[in-house]
Amino acid sequence: MQKRWRILPFDPDQVEQLEAEAKIPTVVAMLLLNRGIDRADAISSFIDTKLSGLRDPENLPGIPEASALIYQAVQDEKKILIYGDYDADGMTASAILYRCLNLLHANVAYFAPNRMSDGYGLSANQIKRHHDQGFEFIISVDCGIANADEIAVAKELGMQVIVTDHHEFADCLPDADAIVHPRLPETDYPFGGLCGAAVALKLAWALCKLDSEATRVKPAHRDFLMMAVGIAAIGTVADVVPLQDENRILVTHGLRSLKDRPPLGLAALMKLTGLASKKQFDAQDIGFNIGPRLNAAGRLGQAPLGVELLVTDDKQRAQELADYLDNLNEDRKKIERSINLAAVKQIKEKYDAENDPAFVLAGHGWNAGVIGVVSGRLAEKYGRPVILIALDQMGVKPGIGSARNGGIGNLHETLKHCTEHLIKHGGHAAAAGLTIDENQVDAFRSAFCEYFQESISEEDRMVEVVIDAEALLSQLTPQTIYQMQQLGPFGEGNPAPLLCASNVDVVTGSAKRMGGGERHLSVKVSQYGKTLRAVAFGQGDWAEELDQVEGPIDVVFKPVINEFRGQRNVELHLEDWKPAADSI
Repeated sequence: MQKRWRILPFDPDQVEQLEAEAKIPTVVAMLLLNRGIDRADAISSFIDTKLSGLRDPENLPGIPEASALIYQAVQDEKKILIYGDYDADGMTASAILYRCLNLLHANVAYFAPNRMSDGYGLSANQIKRHHDQGFEFIISVDCGIANADEIAVAKELGMQVIVTDHHEFADCLPDADAIVHPRLPETDYPFGGLCGAAVALKLAWALCKLDSEATRVKPAHRDFLMMAVGIAAIGTVADVVPLQDENRILVTHGLRSLKDRPPLGLAALMKLTGLASKKQFDAQDIGFNIGPRLNAAGRLGQAPLGVELLVTDDKQRAQELADYLDNLNEDRKKIERSINLAAVKQIKEKYDAENDPAFVLAGHGWNAGVIGVVSGRLAEKYGRPVILIALDQMGVKPGIGSARNGGIGNLHETLKHCTEHLIKHGGHAAAAGLTIDENQVDAFRSAFCEYFQESISEEDRMVEVVIDAEALLSQLTPQTIYQMQQLGPFGEGNPAPLLCASNVDVVTGSAKRMGGGERHLSVKVSQYGKTLRAVAFGQGDWAEELDQVEGPIDVVFKPVINEFRGQRNVELHLEDWKPAADSI
């Protein structure tokens, strides 16, 4: 799928001025200007984020009421249940509050639902089951804001309920005893982008202040909170919330916390993944190493083990859990590869991969917990919406679908026009989920693709790649890339620098497949005597294409420092390429 490249414009005079004032390379000056930093004195405040920049927890809507009720429940020795979500954000949020309440000597337990049997959010059946076990007080984390009916069940049973969440609101707010949410209606909290774990951290901070009876918390509480910042950073990165404002502070300091004082389970996991030997962490280390292993537990119905990894203080158990989650992640990868192969086969057999507007794919026995990852990869690869539907092996239960838009169109709006073929659906413009009877799949496929074809113009179907700046390969020195990395942590809302280079030669015979299943690409590129290695994840097919290309190419890439066996080398993470003559 051809993509449209757009290089961000810049004022040469501004670039020259910032370059001279800050004594930085040209390309770094351009990156700073793209982020709204046009003065040398503003650079340090952007880079040197301070933990004191976090707002007082009492300012977050609902925290004064929630913390007072929880603290009283602890004093009254009520049996408290932390009810979380099954993803990494939910697990980290659960772990933070569980550790906090244990520190306060509360009678507390946690529950992480099974993705398949319990579904997302609070379950009335699980509420009733825990009530029968003597629980009197529920704290939801990373869920609950859309569970008015389920919370009504809890209230009828005489339970107190605190909701802590960050997701979108339903038609009405639940009748909880208190609701903690950064975007609560009729409130004005300055930053609404906190994830569930960050909300839980704020609540834990408020509880520690109450227990300390002072603004300055007890030493043991401070040690816990510093550890909790690291746990919250995992949830923040894994949930792909914008790395701006308070999130930027949390991740910056959370990465240091994970390096200096990780809980035992995370320490064991980081040793397994090789992170323990790194001098410093970045957000990608969470995104590619820690987050996927926690999410693998949730995707394969083992979310409680993810929470246990984060809260155990038993060294042997920590190692056992780390080993198990690492193996579970390998199982998840195998399942994903199998589904990916089957889905690509369907695309080749049923679609015109170059011209069809969207792909709706279905398979019996596909694991519903991992189809979202596969649909996301395929949507990114083909640059269009992809829906994967996991059909019941026996043909009895409804199919479960996961959709990603690949940067094109609005899934929520498109699904609204196909509701007659669906049991239910929900989600946002870029990602959505659905349930569907198997006998409706063909009709739904036709309706979805037809609506998309008619509503999205040919031009709008072309994915746009926004590029920070053009650079020569010779400009990409280790020192320059180090300066670029200081603009991190990178993620949603603060993307890693994306550069392009023109008239680059592919070193003959260097394009090769690599990695498990030969899914990835390794190639050497050269420009004006400067040769660098480039890799492209999930683009092994490019090896054959690049091997046959005649003449120079233009490339889009992220520059990185590759650390291997004590060596630090500049490397390009290739995002796109095209023959030089075809470049825009």
